[in-house]
Amino acid sequence: MFRPTAIRSILRPTSRLLYAEATSSSSSSAKYPALQPHAHSLPVDGFVGAVGNTPLIRINSLSEETGCEILGKAEFMNPGGSVKDRAALGLVQWAEKQGLIKSGGTIVEGTAGNTGIGLAHVCRARGYKCVIYMPNASPPPNDKRYTQSQEKIDLLRMLGAEVYPVPAVAFENPENYNHQAKRHAERLDNAAWVNQFDNYHGNRQAHIDTSGPEIWEQTHLLPGGLQAFICSTGTGGTLAGITRILKEKSEGKVQCWLADPPGSCLESFINRGTLDRVGGSITEGIGQGRVTDNLKQDIDLLDGALFIPDEETIRMIYHLLDKDGLYFGASTALNVVAAKKLAQKLGKGSRVVTVLCDGAYRCVAVAGKSFSFVTHMSDPSQKRCRYQSRLFSKKWLESKGLLKEIPDHLQKYVVLE
Repeated sequence: MFRPTAIRSILRPTSRLLYAEATSSSSSSAKYPALQPHAHSLPVDGFVGAVGNTPLIRINSLSEETGCEILGKAEFMNPGGSVKDRAALGLVQWAEKQGLIKSGGTIVEGTAGNTGIGLAHVCRARGYKCVIYMPNASPPPNDKRYTQSQEKIDLLRMLGAEVYPVPAVAFENPENYNHQAKRHAERLDNAAWVNQFDNYHGNRQAHIDTSGPEIWEQTHLLPGGLQAFICSTGTGGTLAGITRILKEKSEGKVQCWLADPPGSCLESFINRGTLDRVGGSITEGIGQGRVTDNLKQDIDLLDGALFIPDEETIRMIYHLLDKDGLYFGASTALNVVAAKKLAQKLGKGSRVVTVLCDGAYRCVAVAGKSFSFVTHMSDPSQKRCRYQSRLFSKKWLESKGLLKEIPDHLQKYVVLE
């Protein structure tokens, strides 16, 4: 009988290390394990079975520039396209184990990022309805507090989710999108609010069970091992879960840091003990105005935090495309900026891992009011990518005061008006 869990256990030891060996031009002479022939040859059980076991990618340009090894966990290779597939699956499995939801039931969540997309996928795969509340995607002019892209809302609806964009208000306000999601679930029979921000039994635990062990397995036998891990956080689940595992496995030797965008208070809290937040950011789904229960479990294990301004993030988006052929959005670029900074702080020869949260290839075809999901751009006049429509738009970049931050030799990539 087909046993997906058995197959997963076979696949997991290889961890999909995609290195054959370091190139002669690399600053590192380390030899990397070749990909095992069977690692991609066995089937997995549908969408759920394909979540996880993502490779590490060496960021060649930055590794060579710094004399360090800067590695990214390729979470855009999850079947729903982001790291949040892990949390989404963990949250749904938690609701099932707790007996909160039965066949045909409804999962409800408040999400400003990719968790909603992951939940929509998982719910379709497991036969549940999905309801998403998110901050309003129609911002007043020049108001940076509202960062959600319309394309994300369109995609959620295409995946069968009910979507309720609501005004963005502070968490303390009863009309905050998370509180509205909770009340929605309470009004329904056979429904569960999965509470991604504070449900560490579902969210954080998913990373304790999967991504943390994967990163350790992919790095601890390499020459020199792993020195540090850094990433941004929204719910806190990814950072907390991975930090817990890396600290345990390395007996505290691996440093774990948080990367924070403008408008978030976490860098201030970790470095100075105050919940100070200023401005807003072009990034989506990261940054936080409070310490979530996910993060609270392991925040004392963190070694520090780095503040990453939008100016550095936007430059990194274009650098990675130009030098490494890697096409990422702002949240991933922020993580890579942070990994480079931390590697430089630790010194030459250090190895730092970050999270490549999602890619920028998720596109939406526009035809009046109807939408369809596509994976590649075959007719640029009829399709727009979720990130491309903003981050590569001259008008949008100018509206954020960021066009001038892109070096002249990279302006050729600003192809949209």
